[in-house]
Amino acid sequence: QVQLVESGGGLVQPGGSLRLSCDASGFPLDGYVIGWFRQAPGKEREAISALNWNNDGTIYYTPSLKHRFAMSRDIVKTAAYLDIINLRPDDSATYYCAAQLGTVQTGSLLPGDWYYDNWGQGTQVNVSS
Repeated sequence: QVQLVESGGGLVQPGGSLRLSCDASGFPLDGYVIGWFRQAPGKEREAISALNWNNDGTIYYTPSLKHRFAMSRDIVKTAAYLDIINLRPDDSATYYCAAQLGTVQTGSLLPGDWYYDNWGQGTQVNVSS
């Protein structure tokens, strides 16, 4: 059974940084795409990044977010991370990781939430002074 557990959210001052974690268990990640999303109240879920776990772990980003968001992974721990710097109040949202069998192709659009069948429960990030 696929299980994804996010952690690392909290209250952060503007300009601060956070590392969110996504711990995956119950399935081998080979052949999976791991994605990060966020959803603010009253807004649609927004794709942030996606990683092909196989091969070289190429990471894809929504262009408007790539300068402050960095996704990474730990193969041994089967965990994915999302580092966010220079946090702003409009970054406040629930952040989710998701997993789906497949591959993101270079040059294709970042998969939306419709692509993923497996989701974590989310971790809340609040950016406020």
